[in-house]
Amino acid sequence: MPFPIHRPRRLRTTEAIRSLVRETRLSPTQFILPLFVCPGENVKREIRSMPGNYQMSIDTLVAECEEVRQLGIGGVILFGVPEHKDEIASGAYAEEGIVQRAIRAIKRATPDLLVITDVCNCEYTSHGHCGKIVDGDVDNDATLPWLAASAVSHARAGADIVAPSDMMDGRVRAIRDALDREGCLKTPILSYAAKYASGFYGPFREAAESAPQFGDRRSYQMDPANAREAMREIALDLEEGADMIMVKPALAYLDILAEARRRFDVPLAAYQVSGEFSMIMAAAQQGWIDGERIMMETLTAIRRAGADMILTYFAKPAARLLA
Repeated sequence: MPFPIHRPRRLRTTEAIRSLVRETRLSPTQFILPLFVCPGENVKREIRSMPGNYQMSIDTLVAECEEVRQLGIGGVILFGVPEHKDEIASGAYAEEGIVQRAIRAIKRATPDLLVITDVCNCEYTSHGHCGKIVDGDVDNDATLPWLAASAVSHARAGADIVAPSDMMDGRVRAIRDALDREGCLKTPILSYAAKYASGFYGPFREAAESAPQFGDRRSYQMDPANAREAMREIALDLEEGADMIMVKPALAYLDILAEARRRFDVPLAAYQVSGEFSMIMAAAQQGWIDGERIMMETLTAIRRAGADMILTYFAKPAARLLA
């Protein structure tokens, strides 16, 4: 038999050829950088478990956003670290809350930068849970007005997109109704539709100072063993008015991401969460892996699985490599 005519290696011979036939491409415009805003002035406090990421005061955050804009990154998503917490998460929906003030400052300095806001309560409650505690558990329906009020306050401050991450049933409908009622008809909702109760969130809880003071979040975030349930959650959020959907975390849930891409013809986001970032950084610092190469390989994998946009703490270094 003659040697086979088909030699796939022909299309891997040089970087120019590999680039020409590459199926999945990354662009800085596909990245969303998570940022943590805290009280004070001239604050830039590194997060111990997330090297290169910081809690920043509003003035420092504004400078960071200017750099994000210059790098061509698609946008930022804001998480608040309030000065005071209470049992009713009042800082989450206060007109002069930390995130609301940050939105206004960013929009004054960089009006064309896309600003997404995380809509949740865990950073603002004294107990660290995502809603109102009744009889030792998070009361789903009693929490919905808090979320709706937060989303409206963010939109009024100038947020381009609101992103509920709490996993309460019915929260997308409650937020959509409130936004429309208050005249914020053009504000899209990016729903954390399939958010799992994951161990990969550990470093984030240091960054956002949001660890629960008792119990855990398994009664409202999804069981990592369930895939079909994720498709049901996504379908329900779309029925309630979500404009975009998210899978979180990303790397351990690429199957969920790929199935969501196959089933739903809407913009799809994935969150490469803090634990994913920190594991790569820790291994790279030990010299066990090529950090830049793994960074780009994992981002490519998330895109290949179907994500249109990636929330990632690697947004800035990845954007620089792609420049």
